[in-house]
Amino acid sequence: MEGFKYLGTTLTNQNSTQEDIKGRLKSGNACYHSVLNLLSSSLLFKNFKIKMHRTIILPVIVYGCETRSLTTREERRMRVFENRVLGRISGPKVTGEWRKLHNDKLNDLYSSPNIVWVIKSRRMDERGM
Repeated sequence: MEGFKYLGTTLTNQNSTQEDIKGRLKSGNACYHSVLNLLSSSLLFKNFKIKMHRTIILPVIVYGCETRSLTTREERRMRVFENRVLGRISGPKVTGEWRKLHNDKLNDLYSSPNIVWVIKSRRMDERGM
């Protein structure tokens, strides 16, 4: 599969978005690891960490995504990444023993819409709906 990068988006001869989504997630992962110490710090409030996620990490991943249609597999990969970040932000639940929060509990704590909804809403905004 031949392709080239144009304005930050990988274009292929099969018009596949899979490589571009991988690149976006790779860039988002690098961004995530650059602020990992802040996200796991107990000195910062969760609301501040969520704002960091929305303003620093999320734009890196969703850049240009409103121009392409996502498969369910790609949507799931993006949600998995977002849940990993939100899990780091919320930290472990401590009730006598440490355990991670499940995805539905993470979504309850995170009052903003999930990453797939953000992409779809931006797509509708661009179309004037």
